[in-house]
Amino acid sequence: MPFSLADVSRVAHDLWPLSGAEAWDAPGLTSGSLDRPVASIHLAVDAVAGTVDEAIAAGTDLLLVHHPLLLRGLTSVAEDRYKGALLSRLIRADCALLAVHTNADVVTDGVSDILALLLGLTGVQPIVPGGTAHIGLGRVGQLVEPMTLGHLAHVLGRLLPATASGIRVAGDYQAVVRRVALCGGAGDSLLREAQVLGSDVYITSDLRHHPASEAREQARLSVAGTPALIDVSHWASEWLWLDGAAAQLRAALPGVQVTVSDLNTDPWDFVVMP
Repeated sequence: MPFSLADVSRVAHDLWPLSGAEAWDAPGLTSGSLDRPVASIHLAVDAVAGTVDEAIAAGTDLLLVHHPLLLRGLTSVAEDRYKGALLSRLIRADCALLAVHTNADVVTDGVSDILALLLGLTGVQPIVPGGTAHIGLGRVGQLVEPMTLGHLAHVLGRLLPATASGIRVAGDYQAVVRRVALCGGAGDSLLREAQVLGSDVYITSDLRHHPASEAREQARLSVAGTPALIDVSHWASEWLWLDGAAAQLRAALPGVQVTVSDLNTDPWDFVVMP
């Protein structure tokens, strides 16, 4: 059965409802004709030159990304600016562009849920619940067996694709971890949430100096000195979600070819250690 772009958009919004998106977000269809048939979909975290190259080279009908290309307001899509250049290339190649962002973060089997599953957490619940059970920002749960903070960091190193920025940890290497809070992508806005403060460690991305420093200084006032902080690559923490999302699309759109980009779109290329 052939599917149109309108059909695929409806499926995407059933799997990742737009109602779950944060108010500042801009998920949804960015470009493409709704009546155009879709026989193939390529998934990626970012719409960047490399993933657009992949989609166009494969003759893909839809590039579905996690991060919206037009998240911030624009006054121009001229082709001397990279967003305009990318959009123009996709339009000329008849490849539509659709983003599912925070609406894919909050759902069951969403970005944070997948990371919690891969860590084997039990009793998982959102850090910030939404209006429905198991829906909300971030996740918190218990490790099946306690482990040290250092060992947990190494477990994450094996789960996540390698990036130049690696994994940064604030806390005692030998500290015992039982309760884990996490948020795929940038999550320093949740640092003061009760579920985070009540955990042994908080795993997220893009932790800035001042919020991280203040969180650790506050933690030192507690007997346990928790939560410790683990900062991982933003791209890597969200890339883990793509395979599950692809499986959901294949089940909902039988006959449509769904591929996943393994291109590393983390912006950092290398680090220099003093």
